[in-house]
Amino acid sequence: MKSAFKRLNTKRYSIDKGLLFAVMLCSVISTLLIYSISRNGVLEKVDSSYWKTQLVSMIIGTVLALIISFINYRKLVKLWFIYAPAALILVGLTWTSLGYQRAGADDRAWLNLGFIQFQPSEVLKLAFILTFAYHLSRDEENMNKPLHMLLLCIHGAFPIGIIALQGDYGTAIIFAFIFMFMLVSANISWKYLAAMPVVIAGAVAAVWFLILDSFHKNRILVLFHPGSDPEGIEYQQDLGLEALRSGGVFGKGLLAGAKEYVTVPEIHNDFIFTYLGQAFGYVGSIGIIIILAYICLKIFADSRIARDRLGRFICMGAFGLMLSHCIMNIGMVLKVMPVIGVPLPFLSAGGTAMVSMYAMIGLVLSVYSHRAMNYNVFYNDDED
Repeated sequence: MKSAFKRLNTKRYSIDKGLLFAVMLCSVISTLLIYSISRNGVLEKVDSSYWKTQLVSMIIGTVLALIISFINYRKLVKLWFIYAPAALILVGLTWTSLGYQRAGADDRAWLNLGFIQFQPSEVLKLAFILTFAYHLSRDEENMNKPLHMLLLCIHGAFPIGIIALQGDYGTAIIFAFIFMFMLVSANISWKYLAAMPVVIAGAVAAVWFLILDSFHKNRILVLFHPGSDPEGIEYQQDLGLEALRSGGVFGKGLLAGAKEYVTVPEIHNDFIFTYLGQAFGYVGSIGIIIILAYICLKIFADSRIARDRLGRFICMGAFGLMLSHCIMNIGMVLKVMPVIGVPLPFLSAGGTAMVSMYAMIGLVLSVYSHRAMNYNVFYNDDED
């Protein structure tokens, strides 16, 4: 045992400290922001339990990420027959009496198990990244054959369709981004790449005419015709922009008092960026964007040094997940994208979302730590 731990401390094992520090820094800032919201009474429903949940979730998430980083990702993907069905069952339970629709949400995408409430699509994201990475790594040589490409597309379309049926279109778009980033990172033929814009345009048209109702369409149309919104659809985004402007260059600080802050619906969750702008100003907002950009680029960089294609695909799935969340959330706040209910990673309130994002980082850390490693407690290079 002593010998095993000694080997863990050698150059044979390493962890991407920069990536882990960046996500923990975001989590600490998130906890401070949510503490400020509850302390100042900015939003009545946000009490001290929210920031405590965020802090505990950060600690649990960090431990989970470190544990996953020790485990060989090549072993994890082969357990797909356990976590993939489990994730699908959890999503399926949202159509039973255990599923519920959160106040202010458009979708019935949450589970209430009594002792915990969570969104099972968070688990499905991780399961999809692992299963699709495994599928690509096993079939990359044949992927450009029509039948094999069809099977890959069915694999990608399945979770997108299930989540869209829940009415959670924001998360469905996240799955689509993950699918495209992973697919393009493989040895896909230029013919498929050339056809992709046409396929995407067709899919967007189908969604617009066959799936979206008038309310969701108006959320998009109002972006092109601001002020033409008789139903008040853009009210939340207008408040968000007002909140950002009110923060000025350096912000109002964390404890300025409730009357000093502009109250935006879901300011602790999907619109946490508006409170960050008020508290830390333009400088703080740019600082957070830089940290989030660093996390995305670090994940992408780790994909380039992975020891095999499987590791690269896992990292590219994580990259697609992280990048799409950031772009869609901040774009929503800045009123260049519709309000679509996508949280800001490691910043928005939500215990299960925080833990699942740390688990995703754990997968990237596993790829990084096993890129040139001969031995650790859970893995020996002599093994498959």
